[in-house]
Amino acid sequence: MQTASTKKLADLGGLSVNRLSLTLNGYKAIESYTLHEPISGTLFLEENILLFVTEGSVGIRYGKLEYMVNKNQMAFLKKDILVEYQTGYLQQDNTSKNKFIIVSLRYELVKEFAKMAELCLTPKCEVSPVTLNTADQQLLKYIDSLQPYFIQPEKIGCSLIKIKLLELLFYLAGSDKQILEQVLDLKEHFRSNITNTVEENIMNSLSLSQLAVLAGRSLSSFRRDFQAIYNMPPSQWIRKKRLEKAQELLTSTTMTVTDICYTLGFESIAHFSRLFKSQFGYPPSEFRLNILVA
Repeated sequence: MQTASTKKLADLGGLSVNRLSLTLNGYKAIESYTLHEPISGTLFLEENILLFVTEGSVGIRYGKLEYMVNKNQMAFLKKDILVEYQTGYLQQDNTSKNKFIIVSLRYELVKEFAKMAELCLTPKCEVSPVTLNTADQQLLKYIDSLQPYFIQPEKIGCSLIKIKLLELLFYLAGSDKQILEQVLDLKEHFRSNITNTVEENIMNSLSLSQLAVLAGRSLSSFRRDFQAIYNMPPSQWIRKKRLEKAQELLTSTTMTVTDICYTLGFESIAHFSRLFKSQFGYPPSEFRLNILVA
């Protein structure tokens, strides 16, 4: 799965994407996406979201875990995690497309729903970061019922949008207990600045202790929160990203292998070469030579 820079859902745009939004109290509560070509990227989730795929497919990676959300499937994605996404590749007949709907479930709405439904806000089990399920006929009809709202979304009042969100939550309460448990998990998991700290300093040769300080955590808290967000240890993720950056620099610049090695914070040429070969199959110099010859 290819990745791009970290993005919010609202950042997806361009001529290949048709995005329509239903706004509730200033935030995009329900969004409809139609894509005529594949899109990939990295996304930090600031809210719990439900993803409904109505055409095509959306691939999701959380650390080493990979999921494929296909047509008529639903995925729950927990807040405060970073995922990679990639929409399915399309036929070259100009008729195929990827279509999906994303619902953001904010604290205030879920809290209000829990009070109305007399539900406990404390989950009985550990919340899974990503959960997939197949949409039944009732849920498919609910998704179809959203389509008229996107004809002129700017004319849809907040009250109607709120009713549609509550309708979805009541549906989950009666049919999907697992996802309902996850939706009701409203505790704050992590401070999101950990992602900004790591992403902004990926090119700097900082130690984990230094990154922890920048993120406002102890080293142990930094390791724990990082693992929860990225689903892999920080040293492993940072090494992977730096090797990918090294590959990019070898391909697109004339920087020497030595300069790339120390610019990206590797401890020695030998260490860098060994890791690079393990990741890409060739040591850095041979990799660049193959690029030049090709």
